[in-house]
Amino acid sequence: MNALHTNTVKLLARFIIIFPIFILSSCALFWPHSSLEGEEIAVAEHDYLIGPGDDVDIIVWRNPEVSMSVQVRPDGKITSPLVEDLAASGKTSTQLARDIEEALTKYIQQPVVTIIVRRFIGPYNEQVRVVGEASEPKALAYRENMTVMDVMIAVGGLTDFADGNGTMLIRTINGEKQEFRIRLHDLLRDGDISANVQMQQGDILVIPESFF
Repeated sequence: MNALHTNTVKLLARFIIIFPIFILSSCALFWPHSSLEGEEIAVAEHDYLIGPGDDVDIIVWRNPEVSMSVQVRPDGKITSPLVEDLAASGKTSTQLARDIEEALTKYIQQPVVTIIVRRFIGPYNEQVRVVGEASEPKALAYRENMTVMDVMIAVGGLTDFADGNGTMLIRTINGEKQEFRIRLHDLLRDGDISANVQMQQGDILVIPESFF
């Protein structure tokens, strides 16, 4: 009886040791890998900052005569009937609304302002830019959790002459520009999701032309 009990305890002990190892090994097999190995990619909350070229709706509660849609000028400012040359670039919609409320207190008692951004471009240093052999090379406003797949959908994919797997991502890390190879052909043509990396503010995708 004692021998049977001892053998049972030994088997249980082996199971307790082996089972977690098996689970960890299984997780390693299916855990997605970033092609930017060794770099920690922050996925923090991102509050969109208004930038030049953005279209914003200024809605003043109970005062439709001063509510309007405006475009942020290249100098980052906006102008409305009662508010001239107010800085908008680099602010969230809430911050801009509070600033407009403060400016309107000269004319309206306790104004309540809501800002809605209709067209997003964003500040220059937050834009994601795509150059080279994309169907529609352009600058895009960064979005929280944006991936390279999202970017390529926005620019219409690759041209027939693109060297997708030769694409370089240029990223500023600790004040220095670094380059990472991105396998766009594997992602877009072969569906290799491991090549779908997270984008960051200020990233530049350079898609070269294929010579073959």
